[in-house]
Amino acid sequence: MKKTLATSLLALGTAFGPVQAQDFLDAKQGGAMIVTYKDDVSTLDPAIGYDWQNWSMIKSLFDGLMDYEPGTTELKKDLAEDYTISDDGMTYTFTLRQGVKFHNGREMTAEDVKYSLDRVTNPATQSPGAGFFGSIAGYDAMAAGEADSLSGVTVIDPYTVEIRLSRPDATFLHVMAINFSSIVPKEVVEEFGEDFGKNPVGTGAFYLENWTLGQSLTFARNTEYWNEGLPKLDKITFEIGLEPIVALLRLQQGQADIPGDGIPPAKFLEVTQDPAFKDLVIEGGQLHTGYITMNVNMAPFDNVKVRQAVNMAINKDRAVRIINGRAVPANQPLPPTMPGYAPDYEGYPYDPEAARALLAEAGFPDGFSTEMYVFNTDPNPRIAQSFQQDLAAIGIRAEIRSLAQANVIAAGGEPDQAPMIWSGGMAWIADFPDPSNFYGPILGCDGAVQGGWNWSWYCNEDLDAAANAADAMTDPAEAEAREAAWRDIYLKIMEDAPWVPVFNEQRFTMRSARLGGPDAIFVDPVHVPVNYDFVYSTDVQ
Repeated sequence: MKKTLATSLLALGTAFGPVQAQDFLDAKQGGAMIVTYKDDVSTLDPAIGYDWQNWSMIKSLFDGLMDYEPGTTELKKDLAEDYTISDDGMTYTFTLRQGVKFHNGREMTAEDVKYSLDRVTNPATQSPGAGFFGSIAGYDAMAAGEADSLSGVTVIDPYTVEIRLSRPDATFLHVMAINFSSIVPKEVVEEFGEDFGKNPVGTGAFYLENWTLGQSLTFARNTEYWNEGLPKLDKITFEIGLEPIVALLRLQQGQADIPGDGIPPAKFLEVTQDPAFKDLVIEGGQLHTGYITMNVNMAPFDNVKVRQAVNMAINKDRAVRIINGRAVPANQPLPPTMPGYAPDYEGYPYDPEAARALLAEAGFPDGFSTEMYVFNTDPNPRIAQSFQQDLAAIGIRAEIRSLAQANVIAAGGEPDQAPMIWSGGMAWIADFPDPSNFYGPILGCDGAVQGGWNWSWYCNEDLDAAANAADAMTDPAEAEAREAAWRDIYLKIMEDAPWVPVFNEQRFTMRSARLGGPDAIFVDPVHVPVNYDFVYSTDVQ
């Protein structure tokens, strides 16, 4: 995710401790939680939403055939009561739970599964996740606009759906667990059209009770939720329009539970060293890379030497210092703990003099002017300013466009609008722990579409073919070869240099003392309980 620094499935942190873990196991039903954000939510449509803010919101409203155990990458059945896989690994047959209802009271059936998969892969939907479904038979015809339905998805009966693949896919069940695979009701989507994202209806543990644009969203407990005992909370309120420092103060004063934008860098040392609050800080290990994109279809970034020069111009160590050392410099798209990472790859050195020489060789001895888009929440504008200084040192004059995250995402999804984007605050965290996830949506050809997340618009068809071949290695005996194949793909990408990988970040945020549960609180609010024995202290200054 996207995507999401606070909500990734891999944003797992240290345990809250045995007391809180036991509180989670014995959690009572009821209570409410307040989460704060600076900017409003762009959409709650699971086919479209793909940013760090709406990912867990969508997960609270919708379900898919598969899911993950809270706070882990262990797959489990969700709306699928069971499934079988053919001997050749090409056909998946899912048996659905019976009696599952959408928020509007209608029972979900296999027809809804087919409709939802057809919808997310239809180019008219402009889903940034469409490429995830590329292994389903009929996807290519859908992507080309030659069909309006996936030929590989067949309704067998009201509670059975068959999905045939065009090629083996080691990631397929993981794809069935991400938000893009959420099941939606056709009649509601057709009723609201493009406004479905403001009027979402799913089968999830919560339903949208109220949305006052620019002010707040309220999720209320779905009392007819199929998964008995969930959710734990009766209500979640998302307060919009609070600067991160104000949000932190509200938490410290007992007026909020989660600062959704994280701990402001200016307050990081103060908070983490304060005895009253340091135990409420959650450190999340995550498969994350923050990067600068260069639109390879926009001059002068259509010149590979220019892109390589930019790679050598960026002082990554300084960017790490701006965020209090909460990251390590990156030299390739994959983070160090992801299979396929190349530990012996040195990457582009920080060498402004060599960068200037390469820029002159590319035909720009005096540099050029460009724009860099950035999410406007601290520290991202300050990081972008450091990049601006780095680029100025080699003659590139980059004007910073600091915008709300939804506007930056929208600009990146247009083919000729954003020459450069600093992904910080929207940087990539794996949707699932597989090297393919850092390719398809953000570097593959399927992601280089209007509304997509491949903001560099990089498309290498040879690498797409190599990626498909790597994902077709489904035999565990091929794991080492598959990892090597992915490593080769990413090193070839670095030769083309559509990105500047900047750093791999650890995520730090906070919770109020009255929230219990394991570290999945951002991933899966469905399981968050409230400690009723805790009383807020309002004496915090």
